[in-house]
Amino acid sequence: MKLKLSTLAAAAALTAAGLIPAAAQETVKFALCYDITKVYSFVTPQVAQAARDYATLLNTKGGIEGKQIEVIVQDHGNEPQRGIECYEKLKREGVMVFDFLSTPVSRAVLPRITKDGNIMMQSLAGRGDAVDGEVFKNVFPVGPTYWGQAANDVEYIKIKSGGSLKGKKIAFLYVDYPFGQEPIGILKTIAAKEGFDLQLFPYPLPGNDQASAWTQMRRFNPDWIISWSLANMHVIASREMKRNGIPIDKYIAVNWFNEVDIKNIGPDAAKGLKRGTNVAGGQGHPIFQEIIKEVYDKGKGAGDRKHLDDVYYNTGLAMYAIAFEGARLALKQGGWPLTPEKMKAGLESIKDFDANGLMAPMTVTAKDHGGGGKTRIEMWDGTKWVPETQWIAGFTDEVWKVVKEQSAEYAKQDAAK
Repeated sequence: MKLKLSTLAAAAALTAAGLIPAAAQETVKFALCYDITKVYSFVTPQVAQAARDYATLLNTKGGIEGKQIEVIVQDHGNEPQRGIECYEKLKREGVMVFDFLSTPVSRAVLPRITKDGNIMMQSLAGRGDAVDGEVFKNVFPVGPTYWGQAANDVEYIKIKSGGSLKGKKIAFLYVDYPFGQEPIGILKTIAAKEGFDLQLFPYPLPGNDQASAWTQMRRFNPDWIISWSLANMHVIASREMKRNGIPIDKYIAVNWFNEVDIKNIGPDAAKGLKRGTNVAGGQGHPIFQEIIKEVYDKGKGAGDRKHLDDVYYNTGLAMYAIAFEGARLALKQGGWPLTPEKMKAGLESIKDFDANGLMAPMTVTAKDHGGGGKTRIEMWDGTKWVPETQWIAGFTDEVWKVVKEQSAEYAKQDAAK
């Protein structure tokens, strides 16, 4: 079909006026409004680097359904207002898919995303109830939410306890702000069902002073410790465990625990420590090998090669394998141009996708934007991470019960505005 000259002229005029950004007509854009400089700077450079490297690899192969990928990275410093500013700026530039990798910023931008109908990728951050696609129609926390991760940690403890948690003592250690507080509700729900003794041990930002929490923990004498901490907070926790005579093999870290933390604790001192994870580590994965050969060996890498040895780089690859797959399905099903509605449909078409073994298989539907919420527990054996479980999703009924309760409350409050 040929377009009339008047139609082409009108489109050109709109593009010139900035109402239809020219680049938006040519590329598939993804906005990474990240905290590059403050709280999350221990992880965001690796994740952003992986996203850009994977985009470079795919672009050498023709992009996504023939369209080139553009990954835009901008710093918000974990400040909600700056996150909003990043969103508004890039929205005007034609971006429709956003990722904030920050619970406070994701929560702050959510009302605008909802109003505008754009897409928020929210893996490993943000509201746990956002997996409810019937309420949060444009939010995709594909991968394990903090609620799901915490539930899976308890499932692991139940397995190790012979199938019963009655009488067990589980401590929840967390940095006392939204990220750390996120799993509390689901942990209390599971504790009431399973009959274990749950005690909460918060400590304040920036996380350097954990002494009081660990002194109280020593008195509690837990069987297991689930920790929602970040970066050096884990290192400080390991020192406090030693000081208080608490064995490190009781410690199960959230996924934000990497090889740098192991080095800072000491590989031998960290032996027995555990973490929940959402991705396979190491550089053996086919995507990884292609990136090394086609991107880094040809001088096209987006950052330092040292980050390739970091599990957070793998995490970024997994996150953007999902996002790019959603865009591929969107364009395959709906054609060009890409719209938020098509992107939504594409993401909701993902089925049994694991990026060739990079992560647990994901199936996303209109009802479940989380993809199944599977993780596995790994243990540091002194030299490497050893899987303690297969990919598991525990207490899914309890998790979804809380999801539905809180998403219904959100929908009620949103309707009242």
